Amino acid sequence: MSFRNRLAAAFLAMAVVVLIGVAGYHLIEGWALFDALYMTVITLATVGYGETHPLSSSGRMFTIFLIMGGIGILTYAFSVITAFLVEGELKEVLLKKRMEKKIAALSQHYIVCGGGRTGRYIIDELRKTGRDFVVVDQDDARVTELGEDGCLAIAGDASDDETLRRAGIEKAKGLVACLPSDKDNVFVVISAKGLNPGLRVVSKSVDKGVRDKLLRSGADAVVSPNFIGGLRMASELVRPAVVSFLDNMLRGDGNLRIEEVVVGPSAAGKTLESSVLKNGFDLALLAVRPAGKEQYIYNPKPQTPLSPKDVLVVMGPAEEVQKLQQSL
Repeated sequence: MSFRNRLAAAFLAMAVVVLIGVAGYHLIEGWALFDALYMTVITLATVGYGETHPLSSSGRMFTIFLIMGGIGILTYAFSVITAFLVEGELKEVLLKKRMEKKIAALSQHYIVCGGGRTGRYIIDELRKTGRDFVVVDQDDARVTELGEDGCLAIAGDASDDETLRRAGIEKAKGLVACLPSDKDNVFVVISAKGLNPGLRVVSKSVDKGVRDKLLRSGADAVVSPNFIGGLRMASELVRPAVVSFLDNMLRGDGNLRIEEVVVGPSAAGKTLESSVLKNGFDLALLAVRPAGKEQYIYNPKPQTPLSPKDVLVVMGPAEEVQKLQQSL
């Protein structure tokens, strides 16, 4: 039995003993309910006060059994309550409440469904790039470990609507489904898109054949670790220098990243030179993707015009990327 269930059982046992005492004195002695309650409390508390009213032989016999049974139950109940306080269960409850309050205050954050091996890499990258996120996992021990590591995490089924609401899905910017089972990831995608149709959802796919199902379920992108791993091994074999360069940019231990920045309304009608280059950001501008198009303008010229929702692909320190995002 969990600590919380033991605590609930202890309070229930205390309430039952008090009710039995009140009912016994009321039925046997004919006392008023308040007098019966007062007698029950002073009997169980062993404070040594005198009898509320003179007791009959039946009343005294009932009192003997009430003391013998009630004191044992109260002792057990108080020991459970003391353990609850001393062993930190109360602290855990308060920490959980504080975490839920922090999650409720988030907006435009990311939700990571699954804190296992794949999820850990996602969590590390989100932390390194300074993005807010919440982890959802069914493993209580893993959730506790993530909380101790400074992450916002909740325990629950990621495919359950209520769990996703607790993670703030209505205000989230994106969600990644990286559970071990493709079936579970499909349910997560369906639930997430149902609660927030505008959410960007990226899903893991173990079986290559599930990719189309995940896309039909609402996933914006599907990543197969086996497929990506195979490409990576081939690239390591034939173009190791390129792979090493991309590693440093995308997932290196340093602070250098290739990132995308969305152009805001304030830059409308301006050029790269007048809105980005003149501010002297320590960034390399690699490409521009015009809004609503799939084609990229590589190595764009300073005179390239900008429009709202254009995407800039830049390379540089994470801090410089954040400054650029704020300026646009």
